[in-house]
Amino acid sequence: MTSAPFRFKQFEVRHASSAMKVGTDGVLLGAWADVSGVKRALDIGAGSGLIALMLAQRQPDAWVDAVEIDEQAAQEAADNMRLSPWPDRLHCEHTAIQDFVAQQTSGAAYDLIVSNPPFFTGGVLSEAQSRQEVRHTIKLSHSDLLAAVRSLLHPQGKFCVVLPLLEGLRFEEMAAHYHLYTTRRAEVSPRLGKGVNRLLLQMEMQPSQQEEPQQETFAIYESASNDWTDAYRALTRDFYLKA
Repeated sequence: MTSAPFRFKQFEVRHASSAMKVGTDGVLLGAWADVSGVKRALDIGAGSGLIALMLAQRQPDAWVDAVEIDEQAAQEAADNMRLSPWPDRLHCEHTAIQDFVAQQTSGAAYDLIVSNPPFFTGGVLSEAQSRQEVRHTIKLSHSDLLAAVRSLLHPQGKFCVVLPLLEGLRFEEMAAHYHLYTTRRAEVSPRLGKGVNRLLLQMEMQPSQQEEPQQETFAIYESASNDWTDAYRALTRDFYLKA
């Protein structure tokens, strides 16, 4: 079955060929990442190109690169970028981030790096379930992701990532070994009154000057309905058609 394009206010995302369809995690990260002053951005594991497109919309001065290891998804992302309002500021490369790092000869320094990375680290993969494979850390371990970020990030740049709660807490501990420190954190609940199930993390090469990172907390849906909360609506109002 072919997935219809997902229509946002300023662009469309075709995602039939990408194992990871347009979802809340990507929208959260694309809307939440700090794009102020960003001239060069990189999306690691671009999928259909959603987050890269969101960054291009939010920051008119930014050039946005994207890296995607799956050939079909990378082609779909490139097509989405070509058909967007900003084709001259977007580029998707079909390669592994490890190879992308090795190819950089000029010490590429990005002001912002984002990733909605694989997070499942246990269990058995099904050969028929490509979505699970994309979400599994076999193709991109968190240590390889952090090493790539450390190599490619500008000394004053920011790295933003979205992960499930427990994986996010472990990721923060691992990141410290790469001298990447959380300076801003958002705890996200699926509904008002429910527990946190996602973390949005902003990391930098220098620890926060405050005792604790800047902290945010919000829910996506109201407690007793499928209506978005005011906080989520405000975060995403520039993208969703119904926001």
